[in-house]
Amino acid sequence: MAFDKPLHQTSFQLVAQVRRTLTRALGGQKVKIGHAGTLDPLATGVMVICVGRATKLIEQMQAGEKEYTATLQLGATTPSYDLEHPVDQTYPTAHITREAIEQALEQFRGPIMQVPPAFSACKVNGKRAYDMARQGQQVELQAKPLHIHELELVSFDAATMQLDLRIVCSKGTYIRALARDIGQALGSGAHLTALRRTRVGYFTAARCFDPNQLPDDLKQEKK
Repeated sequence: MAFDKPLHQTSFQLVAQVRRTLTRALGGQKVKIGHAGTLDPLATGVMVICVGRATKLIEQMQAGEKEYTATLQLGATTPSYDLEHPVDQTYPTAHITREAIEQALEQFRGPIMQVPPAFSACKVNGKRAYDMARQGQQVELQAKPLHIHELELVSFDAATMQLDLRIVCSKGTYIRALARDIGQALGSGAHLTALRRTRVGYFTAARCFDPNQLPDDLKQEKK
């Protein structure tokens, strides 16, 4: 099943919500459940949840390509590369044009190496990187090979220095880290102000359940 994860909800909270709903629908029967790829609390969109024997397909689901729409704010950075933390540095942006952005994006298409964000679920010596970062510890993560299949500049507002991107990428891609790297390539810094996952493999946003309407959807499925 695929769900449209709401803003501010964690992936764990969504899984727990679906588990409770299914358990009630099945008369208290325990449900084996897992998800194929997390989403940050500040991201919305497609999250695939596997139930019962379908949990064996989680790795297969995670391996599929993913599609996102993202809004970047140029000229400022945050420690988490999104709005979870306040701006820590600002940069000049007078030199940035649409042509400069298009040129910068070219280097991120195809196979790339990407260093995950310190505020991520990656493990360092058995500890989650975000736990270490939130405790003020220095986090050093290694670059990983990824593939950006498509990277499209949808719009750019020179007055606000905001741009919208459409990204189709491989498993393990951090769009926050991509925003960081694009900002560095432009010499202006950048961070995400909005992120939506529109597709995971063949699951699209249009095929998603609304987690708050799941009881009604289950009743319709049983008819």
